[in-house]
Amino acid sequence: MPRLKKSHLSGDLICKLKMLPSWSFANICFFQPPAFLMIGIPGLEAIHGWISIPFSSMYTVTLTGNCLILLTVRRTPSLHQPMYYFLSMLALTDVGLTLATMPITLAVLWFDHRLISFNACLVQMFFLHSFSVVESSVLLAMSSDRFVAIANPLRYASVLTNTVITRTGLAVVARATVSLFPGPFLLERLNFCPGKILLSHSFCFHPDVMRRACADISIKYAMGSG
Repeated sequence: MPRLKKSHLSGDLICKLKMLPSWSFANICFFQPPAFLMIGIPGLEAIHGWISIPFSSMYTVTLTGNCLILLTVRRTPSLHQPMYYFLSMLALTDVGLTLATMPITLAVLWFDHRLISFNACLVQMFFLHSFSVVESSVLLAMSSDRFVAIANPLRYASVLTNTVITRTGLAVVARATVSLFPGPFLLERLNFCPGKILLSHSFCFHPDVMRRACADISIKYAMGSG
């Protein structure tokens, strides 16, 4: 990431940089920043309040719609079928993905709260990518469900039993957890550049965080992009 000039940053952002603790970097072999500074939407800092209106509306609609899906499926016995179980999994995943990004994003847009601690950043990054992996896996399970229903409708009920659906859901969660659990620990072992604490998003994104490291990240970058 090219070094940002002061002219490219807003006055408030420069003030936040000055508020960070001053560190002495002489003779430091390993450095881990106590916090990152999220830019939000570069160049539009002055209208973050207006930008937050469609963002908050979108989040509200997403949460409300998915919660209504979960409530409807739960309270309607006729919807207790494999297709609607998978739909409930997808709705639950969308709720988790929204909650993983919404609080920090709205804090940046509403209150100009751009600092996020290093550990909090790793936690958010883990849940953000985990829910993304779960969502893609649930979509794959839903497509398999429709394939069985079309290709072999007479055996549909005997193939996709409640036990099979439960095991599928557990496998989806296990896959996301096992594949992404090492990520935060690998990032903790990286040596970061003292002057590179600016994140180009309003949330912690794996490649964005890795680019702030002063180390060879080619292997970790390939793992994180996969």
